[in-house]
Amino acid sequence: MAALQAVHVCDVPNLDQVPENAALALCSSRFRSGVNGEEICKCKIPKFLVMGHRGYGMNMLQSSDPRMKSIKENSLLSFNEAAKFPIDFVEFDVQVTKDDYPVIYHDNFILHEQNGAIVENRVTELTLSEFLSYGPQKVPGTEGKPLFRKLKDGRIFEWKVEKDAPFCTLEEAFQNVDRSLGFNIELKFDDLVVYTEEELSRILKAILKVVFEHAKGRGVVFSSFQPDAARLIRKLQSTYPVYFLTNGGNEIYSDVRRNSLDEAIKLCLDNKLQGIVSEVKAVFRNPGAVARIKESKLSLMTYGQLNNVPEVVYMQYLMGIEGVIVDLVKEISETISDITRVEEGEEKSLYGEDGKTQAKARPQFSSDELSFLIKLIPELMVQP
Repeated sequence: MAALQAVHVCDVPNLDQVPENAALALCSSRFRSGVNGEEICKCKIPKFLVMGHRGYGMNMLQSSDPRMKSIKENSLLSFNEAAKFPIDFVEFDVQVTKDDYPVIYHDNFILHEQNGAIVENRVTELTLSEFLSYGPQKVPGTEGKPLFRKLKDGRIFEWKVEKDAPFCTLEEAFQNVDRSLGFNIELKFDDLVVYTEEELSRILKAILKVVFEHAKGRGVVFSSFQPDAARLIRKLQSTYPVYFLTNGGNEIYSDVRRNSLDEAIKLCLDNKLQGIVSEVKAVFRNPGAVARIKESKLSLMTYGQLNNVPEVVYMQYLMGIEGVIVDLVKEISETISDITRVEEGEEKSLYGEDGKTQAKARPQFSSDELSFLIKLIPELMVQP
């Protein structure tokens, strides 16, 4: 199918009290007010945001697609590889070790082999040195514990990728990742654990300490599936925006705040959060929620494997969504760059030589492309 072309580039959401040098800090006319109603940020970023998922893309060890196993996810190597492409942010997961060091790792447990058996250790019950002892080591000639990974269905795979890399801390990411990239810091918590406000506060303060000491003007966004973590990080600081992550009802949780886009809107409005990051299928199944989110002056971005399909990204632009988190960084960023170039060309051709407005060009699609786009959303709505 030929590449899609020509979309309007929409505004991206404003931050509350953004540091002066945070050039990528998601500014937009959609968010004009600060905490007390004052107008804080007036800049506009003229692009549709693309964020690299766990850097250059998540690792899917069970996948037959080599792109999903090319570079170790959530590593300095992955983040800097993503920086080679025209994206705005990398998204990654942060947990805090037993001795209060924020580290970058997605899963709740680390798996390794010991005496022929697979052993699981909870990340938050390890010290920093114990955490860093897994996988490739920074010191030449030393070997870490071989890593394994358990999927949701219980299958276990040895964690092998084409380009492996050591684990890293949040501080190391601030110090060593290309400064052109903003950070979408997902505050990672276990869905099966009930956290007290005191526990959440300790964890979030450890993360904030690193951010405030090392961000130095880099664009930063916080996000979390944990409603109370999102609420509390907003209460603890007003420098960086906070987004609530939701799968929009694709799965049902005991905490009703996690079970729909409308609950996500309510949580954001009640706690002065800046926006929502939804699983993309939830948005396609409930497109009316997009208008309600806009009316609430909230930003909306999406995540999910469907965001690796250029046509799906294009549809989201048409729906007024401000950005996407993607695994196929190269492919999607190139598609968005092509769209941007076409859009800029159209804007230049808007006025003729006599200065009068001309009819603006419309996106051109083949009949196959139109058929695909028309059928896309209904098909997604019935997918499991």
